[in-house]
Amino acid sequence: RKTIIRKYRNISELLAHLERPDLHPFERAEALNNLRGIIAAIWGSDEIRRVKPTVQKEAAGGCAVIESVLWDAVPSYLRKLDAQCRVTLGKKLPVDVAPIKFASWIGGDRDGNPNCTPAVTQEVLAYQKLRAAKMFLNDLNFLYSELAISSRFSPELEALAATIENSDDELEKYRRVIGHLRRRLVRTVKDCEAKLQSLAKSPETLSAEAAFGALEGWEDVEPIMKTDDLMAPLKVIYESLVTTGFELVADGRVSDIIRRVAIFGLTLVPLDIREESTKHTLALDAITRHLGIGSYKEWDEASRLSWLQSELTSRRPLFRIRDVEQNLFDFDPDVVKTLMVFKVASEQEPESLGAYVISQAKSASDVLSVMLLQKQFGMEERLMRVVPLFETLDDLTGSPKQLETLFGTTSYMDAINRKQEVMVGYSDSAKDAGRLAACWAQYTAQETMAEVATKFGVELTFFHGKGGTVGRGGNPALYRAILSHPPNTINGRFRVTEQGEMIRQNFGSLEIAERSLDIYTAALLRERFTKHVEPKQKWRDQMQRVSEASCANYRYFVREDPRFVPYFRQATPELELGILNIGSRPAKRNPKGGVESLRAIPWTFAWAQTRMHLSAWLGVGAGLNSENEDDRATLREMYEEWPWFREIISLISMLLSKTDFSITKNYDELLV
Repeated sequence: RKTIIRKYRNISELLAHLERPDLHPFERAEALNNLRGIIAAIWGSDEIRRVKPTVQKEAAGGCAVIESVLWDAVPSYLRKLDAQCRVTLGKKLPVDVAPIKFASWIGGDRDGNPNCTPAVTQEVLAYQKLRAAKMFLNDLNFLYSELAISSRFSPELEALAATIENSDDELEKYRRVIGHLRRRLVRTVKDCEAKLQSLAKSPETLSAEAAFGALEGWEDVEPIMKTDDLMAPLKVIYESLVTTGFELVADGRVSDIIRRVAIFGLTLVPLDIREESTKHTLALDAITRHLGIGSYKEWDEASRLSWLQSELTSRRPLFRIRDVEQNLFDFDPDVVKTLMVFKVASEQEPESLGAYVISQAKSASDVLSVMLLQKQFGMEERLMRVVPLFETLDDLTGSPKQLETLFGTTSYMDAINRKQEVMVGYSDSAKDAGRLAACWAQYTAQETMAEVATKFGVELTFFHGKGGTVGRGGNPALYRAILSHPPNTINGRFRVTEQGEMIRQNFGSLEIAERSLDIYTAALLRERFTKHVEPKQKWRDQMQRVSEASCANYRYFVREDPRFVPYFRQATPELELGILNIGSRPAKRNPKGGVESLRAIPWTFAWAQTRMHLSAWLGVGAGLNSENEDDRATLREMYEEWPWFREIISLISMLLSKTDFSITKNYDELLV
């Protein structure tokens, strides 16, 4: 909740204030009273949700983190980075550079979440644009009051100010430009509010006049809908200040606003969309059946690829969009929903959207199918990045082959401009094969995919789908975790998920958020110039043995032992976790499925509740134990010389130290 985030931030600031040695006794007493008041207010707040949050509420919560923390943390972090560049490199950091970007899929993650409809996605996108416009409008109000300079302007600023009509600021030309931008942002706010009010269950909105004071003339100007419309005049202001002797002024609030525009844009965060691959298969199956050319679902991979490649190069549409909207083809409602997501995406500004992530991606046709559906909805010139998510042991193992097929397709290579993003699933691969086998599969898959990308001259970026806990791929030692990635897989580009409780942990306050950004930056820079330890062949052979033994042991208990599922259901609060009002997503992808359809979050949290942490260590002992002394000697050598292996063992050791079987025994005696 936004109010709780603000209270935590106030507590943090008050604690820092109380550390000052020069405080007057009255000032200390006042600060302590304020602190007690805030804590009392938090105690009086309901910490348990009585109803499940909607997707819209979750999106508003994500925006609250940006508004309450990151809006100030990011410019502060960039000022620090700029200062370091000046000291170390003798050069300024370009004012509009964006070394770090944020994105979200709250409102676009449809993977197993029936509550995330196309209408909800449209609503979240409008809400994010509204929040961004209001935040920038607030910034420009402060900037307007600061820049009361009435002489010495650059020719570019003079020319820009001359294009603005109906302004009372004749001499103060910075204010003339800023005032015009303010009116345009008010128009943007008004348009977004009108759009939200036209949608069902729109979030609570506040009119621009009530929030910022009336700005006359907003009806006569065009709204700002693209980042460049705001960035261009701000850069003219910045350059004018610098060239006319006001560089200190330029490096203040003007720089901060430009940096916010570069990082957050007019959408606050671009929205990623995620959908399961089978949904696209069913949509294309319905289309091919309607066209009378067979069942796409029943075609083999070669037939699918042939048809997809043919359609990608064809100029003939497969259907008329309005016919799908009206469902004249009598498609299944789920198929219509899948197709309508593409319609919503096609109506947005390109900068509003990020990647289209395909979960459970198993083949090259899964990627091409999304490319084709984007083309059908007129997105050829502004394609979303299509990102396959490989998240099971088999999918990770087969991922290099899928990339090779894609990169060998001319139409695909032309469309991606030789840039590809691949998401690696840490949570579900560990749930599928156990911790050790998943880690080794992730390592070798990334290595081989990087080699394939190099072979085809493609710039490959890995998107690491990690959770907070060790069982879901998390690592509290962020700096060491980045450095221990496989060689030649980062190359200065690193994308990672921050989920759930980790958002509060890493970005919950101004100081912590800055520190997290510092660590990410330091680790990425260090990794770029670090000579990695290349695993010896005997280490690879040993990891293969460990992986196979570990996976076999893990899968025996989870999949084959008939006692496991009943024990899991009785000894852990798995069923109760499913009814908690934590998030909008169901606990299972398939409501009728068993443990295999359970999401990684309740799977991990259930074992954590009993202090058993089984998901993090089951199968590890079977993999590492060996009667062969040579195997043991090799494992010791790997631990001493290979950072990647040492980091994994250290994490598992840490989890084992937190395991408390006395608590587990208590659960067993009472429940099983």
